[in-house]
This record gives sequence, C-alpha cells and structure tokens, in this order.
Amino acid sequence: MKSVEVRKAACIIKQGGLVIFPTETVYGLGADALNPRAVRKVFKIKGRPESRALIVHITRFSDIDKFAKNVPKQARKLAKKFWPGPLTLVLKKKKIVPDIVTGGEKTVALRMPDHPLTLELIRLSGPIVGPSANFYGQKPPRSVKEISPKLLKPVDAVLDGGKTKLGIPSTIVDFTRTPPKVVRKG
Repeated sequence: MKSVEVRKAACIIKQGGLVIFPTETVYGLGADALNPRAVRKVFKIKGRPESRALIVHITRFSDIDKFAKNVPKQARKLAKKFWPGPLTLVLKKKKIVPDIVTGGEKTVALRMPDHPLTLELIRLSGPIVGPSANFYGQKPPRSVKEISPKLLKPVDAVLDGGKTKLGIPSTIVDFTRTPPKVVRKG
C-alpha cells in the first residue's frame, strides 16, 4: 500500500475510497461519513457488525451543530476544553447523518482528533468515519507497521504520520442520557 500526501488522500475520500490515517490515539480506517456506500466498505473490511455505530471525525466546532441537535451546554464545554483531542461526544443526530454510520440509532458520535495530518485531511475532504484500522475485536494499531496486510490490501491509500502518541481509543461520553455517562474510558 502506498503512502500518499494529504490532498491526494482527501480526493480519494471524496470519491468514495478508503484511507488509513493517524490520530493522536490510534490509526483509523477513514471514509466519507456522508457516503453510505463508502461507510459500508469500512464495515465489510473490518468485519464489524453494521449495528455498531462509527465515530464521525470533524475539524470545526461548528460541525457539532451540523450533525447534532439539542446539544447540551455541558457537551459544548467539554468540546471546548478537550478538542482537538481524544474525546468523543454522543449526541442526538440530525438527518444529515446516514443511518449506517449510527448503527440505526438516533445518536451520533463526534470527535475532533488532535493530529495535524488528519485535521488537514478532514478540512479538505469533509467529515470522515474513522474506526481503528484493525479487524473487529483486535488490538488497534499505533503505527502503519502494526496494520494487518490483509486489512491494507483493499484500502486505497495510507497517510503515515509515524507512531501515535497515546495508543488507546478516545474517551466516549454519552450526552443523550441524564446525567451524561462515560461509556468508554480512553
């Protein structure tokens, strides 16, 4: 699999392709979050059940209001404090978010990763889904070298950002519950 520059990777995403990308936590398998056909490829390659929602990676705080409705002030405060960074917010989704992204739920998980290559990729391509670049149930990779060649084979391109800083997935806080609940510690 060849490594590409960010602009080329963004074009691939826009055309419905798949790109491996780095975050501060682990490497992700990216596709256009608004393209159900591209998102379906992610599920197929990972062997992930379509009932398991994916995180939508964004690059602007204003994107919260593009994809979520009735956003609590507490969620906005956390985003302002920890984004970009390893925090995912679960909120009530707007219709713009395809059901395949959310596992058919009425919620959407949003995250702004803290990696310059990935922020540039999202800025150029638009929002992307980005589950870890591993087969479902396996350890997430911290470098391109840790990604299975079988997973790399059907992917269109790789953005190699070196080894990730953290090595564990993001913390997920569900704001659709009262009180909000941490559903995954990162």
